[in-house]
Amino acid sequence: MTFKRSEKEGQRVRLTFEGEALEAVEGESLAAALLAAGVKTFRETPQKGEARGPYCMMGVCFECLLEVDSRENQQSCMIPVREGMRVRRQKGFRGLGK
Repeated sequence: MTFKRSEKEGQRVRLTFEGEALEAVEGESLAAALLAAGVKTFRETPQKGEARGPYCMMGVCFECLLEVDSRENQQSCMIPVREGMRVRRQKGFRGLGK
């Protein structure tokens, strides 16, 4: 399944995902921006290393967790993109209080 960006107008912003530069529409969710850029795996399960990506897109399932600007456990479906974000895949167990 391919995720298609809506025809939403807006200012384009640049961010990096795993060190690769990407463009997104300011204000769209980080999860939507990454899906539109073709990213399918956002994190891996701690025990088996299975790929996971966004499922609910409304902050309920926690499958879209990413590291955003050095902060782990960020729900990418709830975060609007902004200029200069540095994003990485969530790896391993989630830490508490980070």
